[in-house]
Amino acid sequence: MTTTTATAQADEQTAPGASPGAARGPRRTGRIRRIALPYLLLLPALLLELLVHLVPMVIGILMSFKELTQFFIRDWTTAPWSGLDNYELSVDFDAPVGEALLHSFLVTCGFTLLSVGLCWLLGTATAIFLQDTFRGRGLLRTLFLVPYALPVYTAVITWAFMFQHDNGLVNHVLHDQLGLTDKPSFWLIGDNSFIALLTVSVWKSWPFAFLIVMAGLQNIPRELYEAAALDGAGMWQQIHRITLPSLRPVNQVLVLVLFLWTFNDFNTPFALFGKAAPEAADLISIHIYQSSFVTWNFGTGSAMSVLLLLFLLVVTGVYLLLTSRRRKTADV
Repeated sequence: MTTTTATAQADEQTAPGASPGAARGPRRTGRIRRIALPYLLLLPALLLELLVHLVPMVIGILMSFKELTQFFIRDWTTAPWSGLDNYELSVDFDAPVGEALLHSFLVTCGFTLLSVGLCWLLGTATAIFLQDTFRGRGLLRTLFLVPYALPVYTAVITWAFMFQHDNGLVNHVLHDQLGLTDKPSFWLIGDNSFIALLTVSVWKSWPFAFLIVMAGLQNIPRELYEAAALDGAGMWQQIHRITLPSLRPVNQVLVLVLFLWTFNDFNTPFALFGKAAPEAADLISIHIYQSSFVTWNFGTGSAMSVLLLLFLLVVTGVYLLLTSRRRKTADV
């Protein structure tokens, strides 16, 4: 009786005169569609990534092996092949080109460490202290995100006016109002240009750290703080024992993103100083721009760009390896 019922159900599912393989056809087609749908949705993004990033990167690598100057701009493929000469020139630190690149690299490293550290410190501290509910907290959160919401060029050009020597707001406050300086300072030239660049970078980047840390704090259970308070732990002990360890995965990603953004930052020094940045604020991004579009030596500039890419890849790989090992050790 059971066998007869199962046979009847199988006959009902299969159309008259159709083979079992024909019934599996629509199922197989639907499965293929489900598998292929994510790739079809990602296809436009992959094509844009290929056209905007990968193809120019490959062309830039090829240009780094050529003696490409202003005489070959019309058709860069006709430039003579130079092999590794551009790379040897860039890393020859006894020669003027290599010495200037090394100086720019060291300035960029110092600038990146200070900027990332200050952004993380300000963003984390502000996010932690704004966790408690009080009147005006929403307004403060909104105001703190304004620098991140402003267009980069608008914000940097505004700061450039504020750093003017004669009629800038910075000198007016520091010299005229507070009397902290003997005379108005030059902020866009000389050694003070590094301080000006660092100030603008931190001002426009720390709200991003504030936003990310504030989102990470939402995942920490309030019961942990209540239990710690019952045990007699103060605010600083709670931050040290609960908040910072809980934010470690968020901070690992945040620090890496801030590092890559800051080390590669071109818009800030270019909008603040123009094509020729002062020696004290000669970041490697603006230095490569000068080597390529000011001196018209695209081969050397491309070689410097490739070296920068390799450096960032190595640093990122080492950082991810160390953080992943630390995470596995913590889990064990």
